[in-house]
Amino acid sequence: MKDVMEKQLTDLGFEKIYSNEYAEVYTNRSRKTISCKITADYVPIRFFIETFNQISKQVLHGSFEKFIFDKRELRTFHQPSMEWYFIEWKTKMIESGLVKHRKLLPDLPWFVKAVEIAKKPLLEKIPNEVMDQLDIIYCDSLEEALDR
Repeated sequence: MKDVMEKQLTDLGFEKIYSNEYAEVYTNRSRKTISCKITADYVPIRFFIETFNQISKQVLHGSFEKFIFDKRELRTFHQPSMEWYFIEWKTKMIESGLVKHRKLLPDLPWFVKAVEIAKKPLLEKIPNEVMDQLDIIYCDSLEEALDR
């Protein structure tokens, strides 16, 4: 399955620029898009932050506008990781022009519900002027995430 997903990304013009045992990061400079593909059912927060720090370096040295976060392999929702990602990381990325966020969730109703429940208190912690700059859309496929 992992090889099929990697082939799909490379066929769409993405280049793998970073990976660890939990995630892979791809860029497509012509589309001004950077993508993080989670490859495990759970990511320890240390590796999660490490991965997103690598993404930050790429964003700071490129002109990326869209971030695709493919979480379809996740089976564990880790609130502290998502809180750090949502509040700290996204806010920093706005300064670099990365404001379009496309998300791919697992096809698991309970996971989608966990995201909905966890998102509500996070939205209350982010100032409206920050949220107004973000364009966040949940998508069903990589192609849809690229097109929207």
